[in-house]
Amino acid sequence: MRVFSVQRVRLLSLGVTPLNILNWRMALMILSKKLLKLTCVAVCFLGASFASQAQTSGVAYLSNQNGGIAVLDLATLELVGSLEVGAKGPRGLGVTADGKYLVTANKDDANISIIDLATHKLFKQVKIGKNPEFVRVLGGRAYVTYEPSSKGGPPPKGGEVVREDDDDDKVPARIAIVDIKKGKVLKEITSGPETEGIEFSPDGKKMIVTNEADNTITVHDLKSGKLLKTVPTTEFGDRPRGIKVSPDGKTYVATLEFGNKLLILDQKLNPVRTIETGKTPYGVAFDRSGSRIFVAASRQNTLQVFDAKSYEKIKDIPTGERCWHFTFTPDDQQILLACGRSGELIVIDTKTLEVRKRIANLGLLWGVITYPKSFGSLDQP
Repeated sequence: MRVFSVQRVRLLSLGVTPLNILNWRMALMILSKKLLKLTCVAVCFLGASFASQAQTSGVAYLSNQNGGIAVLDLATLELVGSLEVGAKGPRGLGVTADGKYLVTANKDDANISIIDLATHKLFKQVKIGKNPEFVRVLGGRAYVTYEPSSKGGPPPKGGEVVREDDDDDKVPARIAIVDIKKGKVLKEITSGPETEGIEFSPDGKKMIVTNEADNTITVHDLKSGKLLKTVPTTEFGDRPRGIKVSPDGKTYVATLEFGNKLLILDQKLNPVRTIETGKTPYGVAFDRSGSRIFVAASRQNTLQVFDAKSYEKIKDIPTGERCWHFTFTPDDQQILLACGRSGELIVIDTKTLEVRKRIANLGLLWGVITYPKSFGSLDQP
């Protein structure tokens, strides 16, 4: 009876016999190749499985200022992976309509990362400028806010007096327009000091931005960058931040952080009225039907819901700490709210307006978006 070594048994299990090899060295070479093939199959399977999430119920991408991008499976509401951006301090993020690329604005490295979502690897990094923060993706372009004179410090608190010689708040911010596939800055648009939010007109011809340092909302021609209109907000409240257009294109809403108000504007960007909100509102969005407005009142630790016609408050939903941005899921059944200081993602049922789930230990979250693209404070279909 022949006795086989452990190594020979393993070789036989892989289809390698003494009849088809010249020596054990060749056997080991064959073994190595077969193992490599098996490894490649396993890796490809895992990659395909990870990518297939977006083709079924969808995925959510969460930016963590102290880390990378967390990936959430929307079918199970469980974390399924993470994406490395190759830079520090990712904040604003956006995804292309075809789901091929994810763009992140990286505060500490003054650049953006473009992630290939097929391979989940860094595709390109593009130098932008100091303090890149807000990202909107339209077509094949990313629109990224940055501040050439930024010192990178925190914003002043409500009621805090800013020195007259503090030039940082007087120098206009810029919006870099980046060709995503080429990884190249095409041009820049000069906006107001400390641009915080970006929205586009329904016809795609205008860009509307909020400038918190000089209390203005400015309207720019998207093609030329020309300033078309300036809307002062001081009489209504200071530090405009979030801005969104209604699904029917007839109404714009902007949060006034130090006014604790929501400013309502008509389709020509003329102020109509204000709504009282909780403390320091930031992220804002309509639902898909345009019947409700959601406002993240960050220092109130509340997500507020208003009727979009009567502007009456429907409900205050208790949240975590420093919850700035949120998104609906693609099926409109849930809201995902990113809470930075409490390090959690809060899942809210859109029908009952009750908290369904809390996912903890996620770091300093900044924002959240989904693919397929959904309505939210950072994005829309």
